[in-house]
Amino acid sequence: MKIKYFQDTDTLYIEFRTVDVVETKDYDEDTYIDLDAKGKVCGITIEHAKERADIPAFSYEQIAA
Repeated sequence: MKIKYFQDTDTLYIEFRTVDVVETKDYDEDTYIDLDAKGKVCGITIEHAKERADIPAFSYEQIAA
Protein backbone atom coordinates (compact mmCIF):
# COMPACT_ATOMS: atom_id res chain seq x y z
CA MET A 1 0.00 0.00 0.00
CA LYS A 2 1.18 3.54 -0.78
CA ILE A 3 -0.21 6.73 0.65
CA LYS A 4 0.55 9.97 -1.18
CA TYR A 5 -0.36 13.46 -0.03
CA PHE A 6 -0.19 16.35 -2.51
CA GLN A 7 0.12 19.49 -0.38
CA ASP A 8 -0.41 21.95 -3.23
CA THR A 9 -3.90 20.55 -3.95
CA ASP A 10 -4.67 19.09 -0.48
CA THR A 11 -5.29 15.71 -2.10
CA LEU A 12 -4.73 12.33 -0.46
CA TYR A 13 -4.31 9.23 -2.60
CA ILE A 14 -4.35 5.76 -1.06
CA GLU A 15 -3.11 3.06 -3.43
CA PHE A 16 -3.92 -0.46 -2.25
CA ARG A 17 -2.43 -2.31 -5.22
CA THR A 18 -0.33 -1.23 -8.20
CA VAL A 19 -2.54 -2.31 -11.09
CA ASP A 20 -4.14 -0.66 -14.09
CA VAL A 21 -7.16 1.43 -13.15
CA VAL A 22 -9.99 0.73 -15.59
CA GLU A 23 -12.75 2.75 -13.91
CA THR A 24 -13.03 5.57 -11.40
CA LYS A 25 -16.32 5.98 -9.55
CA ASP A 26 -17.49 9.08 -7.71
CA TYR A 27 -18.35 8.27 -4.11
CA ASP A 28 -19.21 11.91 -3.47
CA GLU A 29 -18.06 15.18 -5.00
CA ASP A 30 -14.60 14.95 -3.34
CA THR A 31 -14.00 11.19 -3.07
CA TYR A 32 -13.14 8.88 -5.97
CA ILE A 33 -12.70 5.12 -5.96
CA ASP A 34 -10.41 3.45 -8.52
CA LEU A 35 -11.32 -0.04 -9.69
CA ASP A 36 -9.31 -2.68 -11.56
CA ALA A 37 -10.52 -4.88 -14.43
CA LYS A 38 -12.24 -7.25 -11.99
CA GLY A 39 -14.08 -4.41 -10.21
CA LYS A 40 -11.90 -4.58 -7.09
CA VAL A 41 -10.86 -1.40 -5.30
CA CYS A 42 -7.25 -0.48 -5.98
CA GLY A 43 -7.17 3.15 -4.86
CA ILE A 44 -9.06 6.03 -3.26
CA THR A 45 -8.62 9.76 -3.89
CA ILE A 46 -9.78 12.28 -1.28
CA GLU A 47 -9.88 15.96 -2.26
CA HIS A 48 -9.66 18.67 0.45
CA ALA A 49 -8.17 16.02 2.74
CA LYS A 50 -7.05 18.24 5.65
CA GLU A 51 -10.33 20.12 5.72
CA ARG A 52 -12.47 17.00 5.53
CA ALA A 53 -10.47 15.04 8.10
CA ASP A 54 -9.91 18.09 10.34
CA ILE A 55 -6.35 17.06 11.13
CA PRO A 56 -3.16 19.16 11.05
CA ALA A 57 -0.80 16.26 10.27
CA PHE A 58 -0.76 12.70 9.01
CA SER A 59 0.77 9.63 10.62
CA TYR A 60 0.28 5.88 10.35
CA GLU A 61 1.10 2.73 12.20
CA GLN A 62 1.82 -0.62 10.58
CA ILE A 63 0.50 -3.57 12.58
CA ALA A 64 2.15 -6.96 12.05
CA ALA A 65 -0.12 -9.94 11.51
